[in-house]
Amino acid sequence: MPQIHPTALVDPKAQLGSGVHVGPYCIIGPDVTLGDGCWLQHHVTIAGPAWIGRNNRFFAYGSIAQQTQDLKYQGEPTHVEIGDENCFREFVSVHRATAPGACTRIGSRGNFLAYSHIAHDCIVGNDVIFSNNGTLGGHVQVGDHAIIGGLSAVHQFCRIGQHAILGGCTKIVQDVPPFMIADGNPAEIRGINKVGMERRGFSAETVREIKEAYRILYRMNLNVKAAAEQIRETLRPIPEICQLMEFLGTTERGIVR
Repeated sequence: MPQIHPTALVDPKAQLGSGVHVGPYCIIGPDVTLGDGCWLQHHVTIAGPAWIGRNNRFFAYGSIAQQTQDLKYQGEPTHVEIGDENCFREFVSVHRATAPGACTRIGSRGNFLAYSHIAHDCIVGNDVIFSNNGTLGGHVQVGDHAIIGGLSAVHQFCRIGQHAILGGCTKIVQDVPPFMIADGNPAEIRGINKVGMERRGFSAETVREIKEAYRILYRMNLNVKAAAEQIRETLRPIPEICQLMEFLGTTERGIVR
């Protein structure tokens, strides 16, 4: 059975799994589903509609699944989906989508530090880290294992590739390709995320291939189309290179150079 503090307000339409802990002064709205083992510290608001998986932890003053701040929103039915085993620290905010039936989606095992913000219609992958005050505009996509540095801001409709990392106070207005390090205001690509790749078990050979792709893309004074063609002709089509090529081929805002 859930454990609900007497001062908490839980709507009768909310569905709470087994072992859910709802601390003092929390508010859970209608159409919220909390999976088994979720833990809410105190003063957490989950407005809903929201579908939240197992063993997520929500620290004090978090605001989850409130309506979008998009001025186009007119009360249409939208929702938030969150996977399993995420940690949302103090004052984290996650907003519902804007268009009817649309969703803001967060994967599993993410670590969202204090004051980080995920805006409407964002899609955030698995195993991500958002440092304090990491902020996403609407419709941003963040790949698995990406790291958002403290006080960084990502413009709406941008994409952050898998295993990419943003330095602290970075301003992102274009896509950051997978495996890259972006830093600065305006942001520049500083190199590949070599340490992060090694920590996650990438082979030395794979790291060398990504480093060579970086050299072609950022050090040969080629435009993106020509660099992509050079990468395709000279590097082996290992999965990581294919991911990079697919990312380059689908960018709409261009990439951070």
